[in-house]
Amino acid sequence: MTSSDTETNKAVARRLFELFSAGDIAGVMDLMTDDATWWLPGKPGQLPVVGTRTKPQIAKLFHAMTSQLEGPLVMTVKSTIAEGDQVAMEVESLGHLKNGRTYNQEYHFRIQLRGGKICAVREYLDTLHVQAVWFQG
Repeated sequence: MTSSDTETNKAVARRLFELFSAGDIAGVMDLMTDDATWWLPGKPGQLPVVGTRTKPQIAKLFHAMTSQLEGPLVMTVKSTIAEGDQVAMEVESLGHLKNGRTYNQEYHFRIQLRGGKICAVREYLDTLHVQAVWFQG
């Protein structure tokens, strides 16, 4: 893998968050392989969104999330490191829910690419903030 491949992978990963920030979930899904997976931390039973999701399952989750927001969830990339087909990113999000709550999350993503598309994502975030904003009364 050349350094230009690594730069291309970083650009694809950055594009994921640009599209998400624009509210373009279809565009986000187009960046992913058909067999892509998305993992969210947590123990089974803690939150309904934890574990590994398939591309259709994560699309459904993203649509459910955006339906509860007043506008797009703005994702700001803070840093990016890449090696080979792996991209690591620190990201911060900001969104305002229709219920009046604010979702301001900090993440670490490990994104794996194959053939110029995202094939796996591991998303690390504050699950207590997720529960407080998205799942409490």
